[in-house]
Amino acid sequence: MKIVGLITEYNPFHNGHQYHIQKSLEVTGADAAIVVMSGDYVQRGTPAIMPKHLRAEMALKCGACAVFELPVCYATATAELFALGAVSFLDQLGVVDYLCFGSECNDLDGLTKIADILCDEPDEYTKFLKENLRAGMSFPAARQDALSSYMGISDCSFLLSDPNNILGIEYLKALRRVKSRIQPFTIRRMESDYHDQTLRSTYSSASAIRSLLAYSSSVLQTQQVTGETFENTPFSSILNELEDQVPKSCLALLKDYHKVLYPVYQNDFSLLMKYKLLNKTPQSLIRYMDVSETLANRIQNNLNDFFNYKQFCELLKTRELTQTRINRALLHIMLGLKKNNVREYMENGGHFYAKLLGFRKDRQDLLSVIAKKSALPLLTRLSDTDSISEIGQKMLRHDILASNLYQSVITDKYKTAFRNEYKQPMLKI
Repeated sequence: MKIVGLITEYNPFHNGHQYHIQKSLEVTGADAAIVVMSGDYVQRGTPAIMPKHLRAEMALKCGACAVFELPVCYATATAELFALGAVSFLDQLGVVDYLCFGSECNDLDGLTKIADILCDEPDEYTKFLKENLRAGMSFPAARQDALSSYMGISDCSFLLSDPNNILGIEYLKALRRVKSRIQPFTIRRMESDYHDQTLRSTYSSASAIRSLLAYSSSVLQTQQVTGETFENTPFSSILNELEDQVPKSCLALLKDYHKVLYPVYQNDFSLLMKYKLLNKTPQSLIRYMDVSETLANRIQNNLNDFFNYKQFCELLKTRELTQTRINRALLHIMLGLKKNNVREYMENGGHFYAKLLGFRKDRQDLLSVIAKKSALPLLTRLSDTDSISEIGQKMLRHDILASNLYQSVITDKYKTAFRNEYKQPMLKI
């Protein structure tokens, strides 16, 4: 049995994601697709628009055979750590033969060449990079120019300016770093750009779909869309617009769980976020992932101007501190994720369990293969953790707390029953 691994967020699931699953199976010749997916929070440092189990169900109904949860410390990290966490997980599963990721360029050789340079850091490349940094260039610009100079090409921005290309390079670096036998493949991202805010004919970005869904929660006043009003936008109209953007099975789930389990936004966590910050000092803040001394002082000095979570993130932004960096830093404070936690995890192997969110019943044989070959204990119930090490238990407690906070927000926002992570049933489709 040949298996392709996919690293995903599905925030939310759409036609492009279904195409990715189908095309990955086609180009690799794999018999099954295993997904490792971010949980209730995503890499850009925000809560996912809908809970992980709902997104996992969409994936399973659209071709994925099994969906595993990426631990929250990796799911919400920088591109480099996100990629390393996800790739090392697939590698430690012990059954994955291929990794297939989307890219804007569809040029595996070009991405691999850059990944190799960044891993090896040849003296000549390092010299160009240092000269550019001394000249006052930002790190991304300095690195891009140094790579162009080292590779002897006039401009390599076509490989380094697009987010999926950048993430693809990080996947390739991670495969080298963990000395994985997994073979990489890439397929071209279809039709839309990563940051597109407008719908395309068939393959729209997750950003565009999230923007459209923001109209559906206007009366809850937790998501702001600049210059727009929502009062006359019935959800039925939004569903009509989404008919050509998401698979039919996903459209049904969007309809059934709207204002029951989703949408969820940063501002839904505003009170919790402010409570956390009020209990911190600059000295304690710098212990959290992505929080520098400069950012810690900036948080403290601006705390009196905190009105809501999203507004405060925007208030903290500077030329040196990007919005995404601030999003991630504040999220790590809220979830209690500290730098020494991740350091300890990485020094001890990075992963300690494989938390299964769901699987297809017609591919149960896949779970038997994983249970037999994986270096990680297969976790299907949170009550079965005896085989997990003490440090693994610590990582799992962070995952559970993160999910329970997310579910608490849903309970408060939509007045639905609280779903404790210990009581969440595993999906069987």
